[in-house]
Amino acid sequence: MEFLSYLSPMFFTLIAAGALIGVIFGAIPGMTATMAVAVCLPLTYALDLTNGLALLLGLYVGGISGGMVPAVLLNIPGTPSSITTTFDGYPMAKKGEGERALKISIVASLFGGLFSAGVLFYFAPVLADFAIKFSYVEKFLIIFLALTVIASLTKNMLMGIFSGVLGVWLSLIGTYEITDGGNGETRLMFDFMEYYLVAGFSLLPVLIGIFGITTILQDAEKGFKGDAASPTIKLTKGSRFSFSVFKGQLVNLVRSSSIGTFVGMLPGVGGSAASVLAYTQEKNFSRDSSQMGNGAPQGLVASESSNNALTGGALVPLLSLGIPGDSTTAILIGAFTLQGIQVGPLFIGDNLDTWYIMIAALVIANFLMFGIMFFAIKYIAKVIEVPKHLLYPIIVMMCVVGAYAINYGIMFDVWTLLIFGVFGYIATKVGLELVPLIIGFILGSSAEVYFVKSLESYGNLTIFFTKSPIAVFLWCLIVLSLAFSIFLKVRARKKESFASYS
Repeated sequence: MEFLSYLSPMFFTLIAAGALIGVIFGAIPGMTATMAVAVCLPLTYALDLTNGLALLLGLYVGGISGGMVPAVLLNIPGTPSSITTTFDGYPMAKKGEGERALKISIVASLFGGLFSAGVLFYFAPVLADFAIKFSYVEKFLIIFLALTVIASLTKNMLMGIFSGVLGVWLSLIGTYEITDGGNGETRLMFDFMEYYLVAGFSLLPVLIGIFGITTILQDAEKGFKGDAASPTIKLTKGSRFSFSVFKGQLVNLVRSSSIGTFVGMLPGVGGSAASVLAYTQEKNFSRDSSQMGNGAPQGLVASESSNNALTGGALVPLLSLGIPGDSTTAILIGAFTLQGIQVGPLFIGDNLDTWYIMIAALVIANFLMFGIMFFAIKYIAKVIEVPKHLLYPIIVMMCVVGAYAINYGIMFDVWTLLIFGVFGYIATKVGLELVPLIIGFILGSSAEVYFVKSLESYGNLTIFFTKSPIAVFLWCLIVLSLAFSIFLKVRARKKESFASYS
């Protein structure tokens, strides 16, 4: 246990500082864990590998977890993976249960983070061998399975499907890259738009626009006079947090954390797919799913345990194969390169001390994140008590700065923010559903790439059904998910008919 000698006070201090800075980055709309790690990466020049990893892993865990704060309090996902946190977190905040919702999310995040760290430690070699067997076919089916959530999250299934297809269409705007199986030319746009949309719309400005600017425009329409509709955090008996809320949630925690860990292992799939999949499965298997989307604690548990479980899952392919599981772990490769270490199949065997240090840093970062957020959340939550006419200008400023900084100073990202903010406002007026639209936008481009690559590799559509037992299993899950969603809709319609008849 020579690695224990590396666990110095500086090691713990850097993890704590990283977690705190990461939480702040995650809590500000437009700032992400990836941005936090990227901004602080140059600081590792002055640190050795141990302390550099301590800082970066603290930033990683804190940044992912911090996204829950604006998701719950402001209905703005701080990170793409916290989009499903808005579904139940914001309704709870509007009921005066914002602090309770945040504490539920924090505990779920701790469980997900520790679960994925345990899986990383005990099963990294085995899981890496399993994940590498996933071809483009299985990756496409994973995305397709995630897209089936549209059927269960919509009030009007037909309009929901249309909104989802529209989201997929928007995600395909831009250059059809040769590396993705395309011809290298721009598509789905007028000629005058090519200069601005060569790379398509950036995800984070779109998310912030639809969930931030749209919300502000809707509230502006109602008027801010006296801010009477502004929710406040009141620690009444009904809204006080208790660990008893997790009674009966063990299956949800384990299932959602497993989904997050597993999806994190698949390079390029991303945290959005993980949280959407976990939320869908909880909605499908929950005894009472009618409350999900209206302030159900189990929805928060599913979302936050899955997206924080990504941290350990994404490190599996990084450390075992040298393949980053997400954009943040891609930056971590830079930290290893600075120290002259090559990640890949031989990494763990050749760098046992570094391996143990990373596991220790990941576990400690999760506990410190929990301590920082759980006991200080009362003060963080007070942001919602600020009158909206004072709060919203600050939020707009942060959204604009965040959108501008995401791609290191591209002004069109600010226009994207405003365009989708207005678009979201108009969409709600004409009956479009924003959640399916966003899910389609997030997953659409990945689905296309994996679909085209599958056809390039195997040549016919039958491969999606016969590629492997894994593909057959995923098709079974897709059919079950759709069938269960239809069953829920039919049951809800029968209940409404019975209630109106009564």
